[in-house]
Amino acid sequence: MSVIPELLAANERYAASFTAGGLPPAPARRVAVLTCMDARMDPAKFLGLGDGDANVLRNAGGRVHPDVIRSLVVSYELLGTRELVVVHHTDCGMLGLSNAYMRGRLRARGVDAGRIDFLPFDDLDQSVRDDVDALRASPLIAGDTRIVGLVYDVHSGRLRQVV
Repeated sequence: MSVIPELLAANERYAASFTAGGLPPAPARRVAVLTCMDARMDPAKFLGLGDGDANVLRNAGGRVHPDVIRSLVVSYELLGTRELVVVHHTDCGMLGLSNAYMRGRLRARGVDAGRIDFLPFDDLDQSVRDDVDALRASPLIAGDTRIVGLVYDVHSGRLRQVV
């Protein structure tokens, strides 16, 4: 049974009292957040963000890749963000995963994944450092952008900074 009808009904209830239609597209707090798509994480809640406060980008692992950089450049150049927050988390499904494993799963379905990099990692803190370093090294990310890396603990709800 599909969950889509429930989602649409929930949206109707939400839209009935919606008041944020006049917010500008630029994030009020001038920050962009890159984090994982893990359903246990709600960046608005754990970062204290409200509607219109931040640009939030999510993908498997919260990893930096060309499309993330594209979005962050738009966020900076057109929407005025000046700070970037990279948030990875404990118990991430990408931790310890391998490209070979993912390609094998797809091959079992008769799909050739080609050379796609699923961006798995073996060390949580190092993955945060790698992504922060990748952003800092990108010539497309403005040099005056403040970039910080964090780890979210899915068991306690706490964040810690990765140096």
